[in-house]
Amino acid sequence: MKFECAFIYVAPGLDSKINRAFIPSEEINMNVVGCADYDEAEKVAVEMVAKGCNALELCAGFGNDGIARIKKAVGNDIAIGAVKFDFHPAFGFKSGDDMFS
Repeated sequence: MKFECAFIYVAPGLDSKINRAFIPSEEINMNVVGCADYDEAEKVAVEMVAKGCNALELCAGFGNDGIARIKKAVGNDIAIGAVKFDFHPAFGFKSGDDMFS
């Protein structure tokens, strides 16, 4: 059975219905989805879990509040990982929490 996982990234102007990719391999299926804000990211996280993902990696655009929101949306049985910047260089050195909370 293949390992099913997802990388979710967040930035203004993204649309999770358009900004997505699926990267299959023999061992791992990677789903990559871009979201415009935390609300959309929560919905995508739930969608990915329903699809069979049991691990979600979040981009550095997610601040601590954003990571907590995703964890709460999917529950404790799903592994959540996060790339971290204290302040994201692509967001004018702001945290995603300043932009999306």
